[in-house]
Amino acid sequence: MRRNVTIIGQSPLITQLKQLALQVAETDIPVLIIGETGSGKEVLARFIHAHSKRADKSFIPVNCGAIPSGILESELFGHEKGAFTGAVQSRKGYFESADRGTIFLDEIGEMPLETQVKFLRVIETGEFQRVGSSEMIYSDARIIAATNKNMYQAVAEKNFREDLFYRLRSVELQIPPLRERGRDILMLTENFVHESERKHSIVFEGFSPEATEILMRYPWPGNVRELKNLIESLLVLEKGNYITPEILEKHLVQRNRYKSLVHDPSKSEKHEMHVIYSNILQLRQEVSEIRQMLQHLLHTRSQPPLLLPEAAELSYSRREPVEPEQFGSVHEKESAVMHTLDDVEKKTISEAIESCQGNKRKAARLLGITERTLYRKIKAYGL
Repeated sequence: MRRNVTIIGQSPLITQLKQLALQVAETDIPVLIIGETGSGKEVLARFIHAHSKRADKSFIPVNCGAIPSGILESELFGHEKGAFTGAVQSRKGYFESADRGTIFLDEIGEMPLETQVKFLRVIETGEFQRVGSSEMIYSDARIIAATNKNMYQAVAEKNFREDLFYRLRSVELQIPPLRERGRDILMLTENFVHESERKHSIVFEGFSPEATEILMRYPWPGNVRELKNLIESLLVLEKGNYITPEILEKHLVQRNRYKSLVHDPSKSEKHEMHVIYSNILQLRQEVSEIRQMLQHLLHTRSQPPLLLPEAAELSYSRREPVEPEQFGSVHEKESAVMHTLDDVEKKTISEAIESCQGNKRKAARLLGITERTLYRKIKAYGL
């Protein structure tokens, strides 16, 4: 049964990728898809299958990294009754089930070396044996593999067979990360909004222009999968209400705080940038809160002036009231708050420039300001 599979996006990189995929789909040649986690490797594999002459046959996805190495061979090639403890009956493997269809092997870089030997034979001849059997079985399965690993490094470190690697990559397709796809982000966002509205019976009021800009600037380390999960969470938790920058940044900060607990930022530059961006978002949110406090102060000059943190702590410890005169006039307090804002902004800009290794264009994009504004701030703060 044919299934309509589309790849959403009109960026040059995605347009070129779709054209290549359509060309490859007409053949039975093995394909190796390379891309970051969450970038849509399985969607691309399904797209190729859906536009091939095998579209009315089975598409069998297999995650090689999720199956324990001890039973992966049995899962792929099947086994005979009594082949090992627990094999109470004979069972077909994925390759038999994918006969005349397509088998998609995700995380191929996790396949054990001993299994790679048998897999190579399947690619070359289509033949294999079930575990515990001497009978040769033939499968006419189209093979599409995918990985987020550096396979050249895996081959160099003897973790992946060189002959298998070059046999697999007869055609190699690279999926660009979401952060390089420009306005595709907005097209995907619209699609995920519609999906979530139907799924949860929610009417969404939309994003503000400023929130939309944040979606475009965010680096999306989790790629399309992260965007989809964020959109669904926003619609459900905010009950379809209009999304402002403050609401969006709050959700991004919360998600990034959680990820910084489960990921070691030192493991990769991507995670390091992710944590830095989270901190910048948090600083921006704090600046926004300080501005709101200052505006409230300016509109309530008849009220006692806002206490500095040190003053509040002093008043609490002494258990006695604090007279407003002790801490100066409203204008003095306003000056103190503005000085704090300058310090926060200066620190945020400095960290952004450092995290981007001095690249002003990247730093401006990270901060959500123009390069012209960034250079003006650098000059003003003497950075």
